[in-house]
Amino acid sequence: MAGHKGFYSLNDLCVLLQTTTDLSLRKQVVEAMTTNETFFFREATQYDALKSTILPELLQERQMTRRISVWSAAASTGQEAYSLAMLLLEMGLANWNISIVGTDLSDAVLQRARAGKYLQIEVNRGLPAPLLVKYFKREGLEWQLKEEVRRMVRFEQDDLRRGTSAMGSFDLVFCRNVLIYFDVDTKRKILARIWHSLAPGGHLLLGGSETTLNLDDRFARRPVGTAMLYQVPRKES
Repeated sequence: MAGHKGFYSLNDLCVLLQTTTDLSLRKQVVEAMTTNETFFFREATQYDALKSTILPELLQERQMTRRISVWSAAASTGQEAYSLAMLLLEMGLANWNISIVGTDLSDAVLQRARAGKYLQIEVNRGLPAPLLVKYFKREGLEWQLKEEVRRMVRFEQDDLRRGTSAMGSFDLVFCRNVLIYFDVDTKRKILARIWHSLAPGGHLLLGGSETTLNLDDRFARRPVGTAMLYQVPRKES
């Protein structure tokens, strides 16, 4: 990017970023540096845990309100949030009040997520063929996600590092393969924010190589099958 903008080196770009008020330049640097790797039903053992155990428990608890709230942090181009939406539809929850919010630092990927259009190579990664046929329609070289899935999810811009307030009261928070990019202090700050955003009994899903251990020990480790989830303990009555 430095060469594209006419800088001789990355050092020149860094010097300018420390003093510039050019917000468009800052935004371009952020977009260029953001990692956006994702695919449908990534880390399938976690979705198995949700389907077999976590969601049935939650459905039993929420029979009166029929409401489920989920936060997909670092949502990238939306496959994670939409995977959960399809899972909930497959479990017969179309008439429930489902709120799924996906957040990301990158405005470019959020625009793609809102569009809900994916190339063949993207739907080939993790998406079962029956769900492709059921929830997508072919439009030229892309697959368009149907409105019944898209309307279950909204996407907003958010910086996990700088947010200080809770996003809401969520039953589930996906924050997978994000903490690995940050130093210890930033990891603790992010986990604290997630803690305050989860309802009592709510679950955090991290990447397979991530953990809350020695970072925020308020979370209770909960193994479900081969997946490890992190739960906010319920308040004592």
